[in-house]
Amino acid sequence: MFEFLFKLKWFFKENKGRYISIFLVLLIVNVLEVIPAQLIGRAIDFISTGEITAMLMWQLIIIFAVVILLSYAGGFLWQYLLIGGAIKIESIIRMKLMRKFLLMSPSFFERNKTGDLMARTTNDLKSVHQATAWGVLTLIDATTFMGTIILAMGITVSWELTFYALLPLPLLAVIEQRLGKKINAAHKESQEAFSNMNDSVLEVVEGVRLTRSYVQENAESKRFRGMTDGYLNKFMKVERLDALFQPLTIIVTMISFMVAFGYGAVLANRGVITVGDIVTFNIYLNMLIWPMFALGMLFNILQRGNASLTRIYNVLDTEDDVNDEGEFIPQNTDMNFDGVSFTYPSSNRQNLKGINIELKPGDTLGIAGKTGSGKTTLIKQLLKYYPAGEGQLIIDGVDISKLSRKDLREKIGYVSQENILFSRTVEQNIKFGKPAATDAELKEVIRLSAFDSDLKRMPEGLETMVGEKGIALSGGQKQRISIARSLIKDPEILILDDALSAVDAKTEKRIIDNIRESRKDKTTIIVTHRLSAITHSDIIIVMDDGEVAEMGTHEALGRSNGWYSTQNTYYQTGGGPDERD
Repeated sequence: MFEFLFKLKWFFKENKGRYISIFLVLLIVNVLEVIPAQLIGRAIDFISTGEITAMLMWQLIIIFAVVILLSYAGGFLWQYLLIGGAIKIESIIRMKLMRKFLLMSPSFFERNKTGDLMARTTNDLKSVHQATAWGVLTLIDATTFMGTIILAMGITVSWELTFYALLPLPLLAVIEQRLGKKINAAHKESQEAFSNMNDSVLEVVEGVRLTRSYVQENAESKRFRGMTDGYLNKFMKVERLDALFQPLTIIVTMISFMVAFGYGAVLANRGVITVGDIVTFNIYLNMLIWPMFALGMLFNILQRGNASLTRIYNVLDTEDDVNDEGEFIPQNTDMNFDGVSFTYPSSNRQNLKGINIELKPGDTLGIAGKTGSGKTTLIKQLLKYYPAGEGQLIIDGVDISKLSRKDLREKIGYVSQENILFSRTVEQNIKFGKPAATDAELKEVIRLSAFDSDLKRMPEGLETMVGEKGIALSGGQKQRISIARSLIKDPEILILDDALSAVDAKTEKRIIDNIRESRKDKTTIIVTHRLSAITHSDIIIVMDDGEVAEMGTHEALGRSNGWYSTQNTYYQTGGGPDERD
């Protein structure tokens, strides 16, 4: 149970002043809360003995009122400090998770579903918040309050009566500990089921058009209903176990009341205690209901929190597959692939085999080949997305494994096949590559990416919202905004990974011409299925099953009898730019 608190000891250590203050305030409030019972008992004894006077009654009422007001002020203070601490730890862990997501390589996201990661940042964090707030509260308040009441019962009434009345408590603790372990296991299962359901929701929302086009609404609805029922069953298992705590606490409390009334009457008949003492004692017992019930909550909340915190720490403790200990900063873009071979972590075959390419600053490399031939895989080696394979990739005379990943990527402008846009304005999406870009720079990259004519047709111009993932734009518009976003960085290495597939031939030529003119002294790498996009390249390679099958200029490859020549002839004779296997 206390494993949860041990895992967060770093936070409690950093905020020890806050939690020491909470403990002291709670202790003072607990002492204040036992005083009213004493006042009531004394008042009853004064009335029964005829010693009560108007002055004495007013004194008791004033003391009672002062105690209530002080208890209220103390209660406000400790709740403010405690809930503030819980919100703080929730924010810290959420930022750590976000930082982790931003730094992890693609293989991490291949192993973890988006819905599961979202569940850890929402549902699991909520459980951690509850445990840090109400778990810590019940731990401190229940133990100190119970200790204060027991001491008051023993010192002011009778230790003998206190002992017999509290005999059932150890039984309660044992049963609740066993229930807590079962809740921990059941909560883990329910959270995993929630993660799967969350991931399913994301898939349904993202693929709603596809679902409708194939008329699969009913099938998807049935599938999701099954997942929802599965989560509900596992969640209700947790709630059934949780529901056992309160009845158990009530039963134990009732047994204690029966002992207190029965044995208390015996002691009163013997003259050991007074009637007022019995009333005071039973008020104390009634006050014990909260800490006894809180102990049950403590096992439950901390076990849930521990299960969720374990799931969160599993993500935070995950080591990145890519070594980022490099310190060298590349000064130029001399590039040499020397026998580079690579296998994806999840693959059982080599995805790149003995790649040898040499590029000088200012060179343009064109990469063509069949679908799945390894074109994008080759590009990902430059971006340090995956652990290095065999051979060496040398940049500026230094092996890429020794280069700083951050500094290397700052020199690269990458336009991926996915053309991911954020739900922001056109201007904000383009400036994502360089937030401090001037209006002149913005205007220039819009011209270079041939987006200027489209921009004029947009009613709000640069302030046009592109929608989630650019849903309000066409495929060609998304590609050109992505190109502009990379160009605004003025990168030393520009990589276009099939980034012109959705634009027409005229627009493609304009973009290529603009890039050639503006990047004469910088390296450009173009991956494409359209040979027209790479005919100007200094070096063209044709990939086939992870290997460089052909290499040369457009003219040289066009005269060969290989795949490139066949595709080029097919394109020139009007067959179209699409590849043929």
